[in-house]
Amino acid sequence: MCILEPMFLSLTLLILVVAITVFLTISFYVTIFGGGPFVPTPMYAVHKVLKAAGIKKGQKVYDIGAGDGRFIHFAAKDYGADSTGFEMDPSVYFIAKMRQWFWGWKGKMIRSNFQKYSLKDADVVVCYMMPNTLAKFQKQFDKDLKKGAKVVSYAFHIGTWVPKKIIPKDGKTSKILIYQK
Repeated sequence: MCILEPMFLSLTLLILVVAITVFLTISFYVTIFGGGPFVPTPMYAVHKVLKAAGIKKGQKVYDIGAGDGRFIHFAAKDYGADSTGFEMDPSVYFIAKMRQWFWGWKGKMIRSNFQKYSLKDADVVVCYMMPNTLAKFQKQFDKDLKKGAKVVSYAFHIGTWVPKKIIPKDGKTSKILIYQK
């Protein structure tokens, strides 16, 4: 056994611990200042939200806090949508990319704040975020979204907007609020 092997192992372990610490620190920062924690939407709720959105083949669907990418995957797979998700948290984004690489999940994932992009071509915007965060985004929705575009929020109201339709909470899902510009 070479004397360098234990040193190499210790150095590798140290680098791994530092990398994980940095990764988790960034995730914590994004959670606190970026809009809220990653809370995966239950799969049955994902399907109910997408059905309520009335997505048609070829429509542009955005998920503005895409998490692990489940909304964009099923919007593309089940409805033929051109779907894109935005996720700021690098660790959650990594999970989404792993699902795409290993399980063939569909949709485009972008690791970024959606506010750096235009939503002018959106037909449907899906969101599951805290109410105070959604209220902040209302201005961009008002500015960017075209007439007829829908915003479907799982569980929470969007600022001062009045929903066109509310699907009430049932035993398995929270309420679904559908807004249309």
